[in-house]
Amino acid sequence: MDYSLVAIALLVCALHVTATRSCYPGCRCEVESFGLFDSFSLTKVDCSGVGPHFAPIPIPLDTSYLDLSSNALETITDSMLMGPGYTTLVSLDLSKNHIARVNSGSFSKLRYLETLNLSHNYLDALPDGCFSGLPLTDVDLSNNRLQEFRLDIFSSKGHRKPITVDLSNNRLALVFRDPHISSPNIKSLNLSGNKLASVPKLQNVPLRYLSLDGNPISVIEENSFLGLEDLSYLSLSGLPTLSVIKPNSFKSLPNLQGLDLSNNMELKSLSSEVFSGLQSLQELDLSNSGVITVPDKALKYLTNIRSITLGQNVLCQKTVKHGQFHRPVGHFKNEEVITCDFISTSL
Repeated sequence: MDYSLVAIALLVCALHVTATRSCYPGCRCEVESFGLFDSFSLTKVDCSGVGPHFAPIPIPLDTSYLDLSSNALETITDSMLMGPGYTTLVSLDLSKNHIARVNSGSFSKLRYLETLNLSHNYLDALPDGCFSGLPLTDVDLSNNRLQEFRLDIFSSKGHRKPITVDLSNNRLALVFRDPHISSPNIKSLNLSGNKLASVPKLQNVPLRYLSLDGNPISVIEENSFLGLEDLSYLSLSGLPTLSVIKPNSFKSLPNLQGLDLSNNMELKSLSSEVFSGLQSLQELDLSNSGVITVPDKALKYLTNIRSITLGQNVLCQKTVKHGQFHRPVGHFKNEEVITCDFISTSL
């Protein structure tokens, strides 16, 4: 027996231990301990389905994850997410409630919050500054009633404060600083299933993932995604009225690797210039859409494409067609083409 391996396995177990602890009635508290002798611990609290009558639920001081989903909550007040334990939250799930309103200060004490799930609620607007100062990286607002999404929700617009005193010409003048606008650090944003009629302006947000599925967006305008150079996956699936994607719509997405345009039946055709700027794109999904062909000239933009899915179960892949010799002698003339085949559905 290799006792060194046994020792390593025991050490790993000692570094990460999971146990349950006493909790608020109806909730479940799970403790994860780390380090030798359980020197560090975090608690996950699941209070889904306990009901709406609380303000707030008492939770352990070391709580990192809190699930308040499916509680028929209608409003998130300033006091509901305050108190011991809430200030250490890293992840908060408020999905599948009846939330129609959050106050501007509802999340103000959650200074470590990185993941927020507000999906499947009744939100039609968010107040300016409601996410101000939060280190959010993952936000899910899908399946609400939002008609617009503005970066002002991340802004802190307090009183303007003087920053310099101008004494020229024997006059006293105060020069005011513009209101501070936080720079959101969101990496993943889900806005699917809302009522957005156009692509929201998200300039300079370091997004990697963005979903706008199921919104009533009819036209994707030129340069709709300006300032999203870090985006690697974009989903625009199931837009019921989408009929036009204008040339250069995706031009500012040099790092995009996946583009989902599936289930857009009103989208009948795409010009080759639509794909301008997508030199990193590897997968393009146009399945169950009105688009049944991709222009051959699109390949000059899609230099790294691996697969394109079209129509009903048609998979297209880029291949190299070998032609005849051409000058200089001994060199083949190669041409990149798209070949398409039906996807077999047999097991």
